[in-house]
Amino acid sequence: MNQRFFNLTVEVIFLAIAILHLLRILFAWSAVIGGWEVPAWVSWAAFVVAGYLAYEGFRLSMLARR
Repeated sequence: MNQRFFNLTVEVIFLAIAILHLLRILFAWSAVIGGWEVPAWVSWAAFVVAGYLAYEGFRLSMLARR
């Protein structure tokens, strides 16, 4: 596995996670873990973090092309 492929894989995985958290927020889906209902702010935080990591994966894959 080369660096470019790894960065692309990271980008796709974190982009999917960010999109799922955004969909949870937009459609007001509930998430229950061990009987605890996860508040929406957790998805906001996860959306920001996953979105940033997807962006960094994209940025690093672009740098690896040079």
